[in-house]
Amino acid sequence: MDQEIFYAMALTRLTNFNYQQALELYKAVGSAQMLFEHRNEIGDIIKDASPRLMEALKDWDEAMRRAEAELRFMEEHRIRALTLNDDDYPQRLTECPDAPIIIYYTGNADLNQEKIVSIVGTRHATPYGQDLIHRFVSELRGLCPQVLIVSGLAYGVDICAHREALANGYPTVGVLAHGLDQIYPYRHRETAAQMLNHGGLLTEFMSQTNADKPNFVRRNRIVAGMADAVILVESAAKGGGLITAEIAQSYARSVFAFPGNVGQPYSEGCNNLIRDNGAGLISNAQDFVKAMGWWEETHRQQAFADGIERNLFPDLTAEEQQVVSLLQQTNDLQLNIITVKTGIPIGRLTALLFQLEMKGMVKPLAGGMYHLLL
Repeated sequence: MDQEIFYAMALTRLTNFNYQQALELYKAVGSAQMLFEHRNEIGDIIKDASPRLMEALKDWDEAMRRAEAELRFMEEHRIRALTLNDDDYPQRLTECPDAPIIIYYTGNADLNQEKIVSIVGTRHATPYGQDLIHRFVSELRGLCPQVLIVSGLAYGVDICAHREALANGYPTVGVLAHGLDQIYPYRHRETAAQMLNHGGLLTEFMSQTNADKPNFVRRNRIVAGMADAVILVESAAKGGGLITAEIAQSYARSVFAFPGNVGQPYSEGCNNLIRDNGAGLISNAQDFVKAMGWWEETHRQQAFADGIERNLFPDLTAEEQQVVSLLQQTNDLQLNIITVKTGIPIGRLTALLFQLEMKGMVKPLAGGMYHLLL
């Protein structure tokens, strides 16, 4: 048994799914197991820990019994648990302030695929919305063959996105608002079964957790956080898709929306989001790929396939090369992430990124992100 997984499961129970608190504790100590071993010295480790929290962290017995039962369930059903320190954990999620310290996953998709897109929207998708998803995923497949499509397995836009991904040969992951011992809605079980071989199912909830209303909002932050971009297809003036889009904005993810006819109830949310500059307007996959900076990459890959040589790296200073090397490893990073990983002061880094932009090597994106073009 992986002790870190065991203690991470118990910690989640102890903090009563207060994700931000669990994450702060986890990062402060370095691991859930270390937190257990130093459970009686929490006040010394975390100076502003409340008396209630310190008391809660002293008694792990019930949480550990629950974790033991879950481990047995996972073994029986071949479910993996991924903690924050696991290489297979969705690394984009680690940038989020309320990332789950542990998730449960079954499937074969790479949760750290180079390009990940979340498609969300109303549970009452109209034929217009369904057609948009059909055309978008089909066009995207031709432009970017390697993309992971993420959604929430719900009625409407979600299930349509999953099915179109499968139809076009894309892996697709459903993020659930309940444990992996059930599928909700039940009528989507056949699609879910297909996804296990062409993507997967993911949740932060243990088995025997029902699809209660608050869990859907919690689920939405994972849908937003594990992707490069969130696309809103159709939405009423209020709805879960809009919540996901707002969370994505707070995470500095790219957000896009398809416009709809004025006066149509399930176009109102998208139109309002575009009007308020909360989302970029797209009408097809080309719009999206260009806005993401993936257009240049697609054409570069085609150029290599055709045997066209180009000078990828003009003369760079040592610091410029440091920034380029980092973006080669993990593209589309925020300015503050780059400064932390390179150690270059933010003032100097801003000037370096401007120089790289002038050399045609990087492109600034919304939310303070930088994209390597070469």
